[in-house]
Amino acid sequence: MVRSTDVAGIDFSDRTDGVLAVVRHASPPYLGAYDAMKKTSTLHFSQSCATMETLFPMEKRIDGTNIAHSLEQDLALRVKKLTQHHVNPTLVVYFVGNDERSKSYITKKAEAAERVGITFILRQFPEQVTTETLCAEIIKDNTDQSIHAIIVQLPLPAHIEKEKVLNTVTPEKDADCLTDNNLGKLVNETHTMIPPTPGAVLAILEYLQVDVAGKNITLVGTGQLVGKPLSIALIHTKASVTTCNEHTVDVVEKCRAADIIVTGVGKPNLITKDMVKPGAIVIDTGVSFVNGKITGDVAYDDVSTVASAVTPTPGGVGPLTVIKLLENVIVCAETLLTHR
Repeated sequence: MVRSTDVAGIDFSDRTDGVLAVVRHASPPYLGAYDAMKKTSTLHFSQSCATMETLFPMEKRIDGTNIAHSLEQDLALRVKKLTQHHVNPTLVVYFVGNDERSKSYITKKAEAAERVGITFILRQFPEQVTTETLCAEIIKDNTDQSIHAIIVQLPLPAHIEKEKVLNTVTPEKDADCLTDNNLGKLVNETHTMIPPTPGAVLAILEYLQVDVAGKNITLVGTGQLVGKPLSIALIHTKASVTTCNEHTVDVVEKCRAADIIVTGVGKPNLITKDMVKPGAIVIDTGVSFVNGKITGDVAYDDVSTVASAVTPTPGGVGPLTVIKLLENVIVCAETLLTHR
């Protein structure tokens, strides 16, 4: 139901929030064979990679849409169980202004919510709305027990105090996990939810059966939506995590040494074939628009010639991010049910 009432060698000058992550030594299900081939001969490593691809064929395109649809079935069942207990999971989205890109994202969330049975409420405000007005409205929804989850669509206009607005959302209804409280829970491993985009990245690694425990992971970008929470989540998997920013040197070399690259910088064609070693996995969380069309950070056709698996944009991480948001909405509703 929908109701309306919202690095060295890399130029970060127009970087959007995100992360470029490099995971070394992780690989798809054929990890053992891959490592054994690497040990045979450095000179014959390229031949070994080609042999591995022949013996263990893997679809290069990571189809996030299909993965998301398979997860939707489970979410729909969880919603059905909640409705049997007279709980109708409900998400409220706060939207300020009239940004067309934000409208597109909101529409995708609304459509997915309807498919799994989550009630979706959009609260839209004019560009000139004040921080105080937004916070007052959020406080009302915090106390409304028929509403289980609240998110604030970003970005917000410059005059809005973003952190104040985000932290007005009660942590129990914070489906984007952007409150200081929920970030702290993620650090202390007492969380029940994970931010949607990091959750999508982890879901892809799980789908590919990649165990990152003990692997070396480099994150470039420590943004609020992806980089910071993803680094924390990966630490909990017992991975060895290194974070990088625009002052970090040798980022390109770190990519070339990686078995997995996760990028979310927001710069088209940032990741090219020469930065990817044969057999690497490339996950693209970056979003930018070129001539009105959405694109990621990865030069997809180019990188696909060397990578073992790549997410496209669109159709890669995005659909899974939406599903992970809706999963958090369901967790919020389930938690309310258990505390009745």
